[in-house]
Amino acid sequence: MERRKFLGLLAGAAATSMTNRAFPVKKHVPRRSQPPNVLYIFSDEHRWHSMSFTEQPQVQTPNMHRLAEEGVQFTQCISNYPVCSPHRAMLLTGRWPYQQGVIDNDIPLDSREMTLGKVFKKAGYRTGYIGKWHLGGVRAEPFGFDESLIWTNINSHWDKGTCHPLGKEPFQPKGYGAIRMTDQALEFLERNKANPFFLMLSWLPPHADFLAAPEEKKRLYPTKESLPFRPNVPHDASDINESKPIWDQNSWPFYQGYHAHVSAIDDELGRLLDHLDLLGITDNTIVVYSSDHGSMLGSHGLGGKRQPFEESIRVPFIVRFPGKIHGKSHVDALLGTIDIFPTLCGLAGLKAPRSCQGRDLSGIVTGGQIRATPSQIIMHIDKTHASGGQQHPAPLFRGVRTARYTYAVCADGPLCLFDNIEDPYQQNNLVHDAKHEELRTQLHEQLRLWLKRSSDPFQLPT
Repeated sequence: MERRKFLGLLAGAAATSMTNRAFPVKKHVPRRSQPPNVLYIFSDEHRWHSMSFTEQPQVQTPNMHRLAEEGVQFTQCISNYPVCSPHRAMLLTGRWPYQQGVIDNDIPLDSREMTLGKVFKKAGYRTGYIGKWHLGGVRAEPFGFDESLIWTNINSHWDKGTCHPLGKEPFQPKGYGAIRMTDQALEFLERNKANPFFLMLSWLPPHADFLAAPEEKKRLYPTKESLPFRPNVPHDASDINESKPIWDQNSWPFYQGYHAHVSAIDDELGRLLDHLDLLGITDNTIVVYSSDHGSMLGSHGLGGKRQPFEESIRVPFIVRFPGKIHGKSHVDALLGTIDIFPTLCGLAGLKAPRSCQGRDLSGIVTGGQIRATPSQIIMHIDKTHASGGQQHPAPLFRGVRTARYTYAVCADGPLCLFDNIEDPYQQNNLVHDAKHEELRTQLHEQLRLWLKRSSDPFQLPT
């Protein structure tokens, strides 16, 4: 198939897959005396499926639901690289892993990069960063943030997390880490309520330790029957012995704890939304809730992330902007990690720097005419710093996620092809099905174009 025709077909498919593609701006938009504030909240390892209004009504997330009711939910938000540090580096710079160097966890981000913090600070915003950083060091000020409170040693969730204030001795706040981080965010809001602010709040939950979730939240899910596993979780995976490595810890206590963490951070989201109301700045504040990647939780017999499956790459992305975005809306357009930087700039009325490699999709929800991105690249480049290192079971891969299909390859050949509409739990791998040869060829060509665009030296198998 000719390249031009192929790309046209993909674009058409994406356009038809998107609902509520462009929302008209309300006629009576509140007058704003200053630029809109931005509160960007993201958790760690929260998959899209684990919310009450997406796939699991048993999960108690009333405040996430409230945010979606008052704003718009992107139902196809894809973590291009479902690993902590690579996602964060892409989020902050709008550039691909091989362009800014963070190709796995525990690789420092170069402070010379243009970042979200620098763009908003230059525009006159008071900028702040609170919570998990995971990009080297304990200071976010070199990256354009006027103030930062970076947390380290936080995987236990309780008491042992260390907070690093500028020019002062590190200290260990007592209690559940996400609550203390939210306390600090509320203090930031109080100090900056009269000025335009840009605050990034990075919670650790629902990331492991899953068993360390608050006990009162675990009681929301007392039995396996109260919170069913996804149908693609093998029975033996849901009963795995707890002594196995972290990626195998998907038995009921871990599954229960994961969702208890989700409900716990939902409470914290509610505190933030209520405080914006209390301060009287709700109408002039853009609020976003998202996550860096998802979690397998036993699906396909796997745990952790670093996989091409939906549980790993598909994450929440909910935006509220009163007067500019209609509530109770959803968008099926593909939004990747790479698009978040320019989209936040677009929502705030700022121009994204030329270094950004993604697309500003803010017009989709504010009334602009933006054509949907036909696909998103997905990748797992390196696992040197994964749990277990090179023994980690996740394969290194490159792939594309379209509105309908997931296609991925490893260096030695095809890995998977799933029809996510006909097969939403990805249990029927079509990668060697002769009937789908033309489709594989098309997706393979799309992946080749993505690799070139993202400066990725990966050699595609023939």
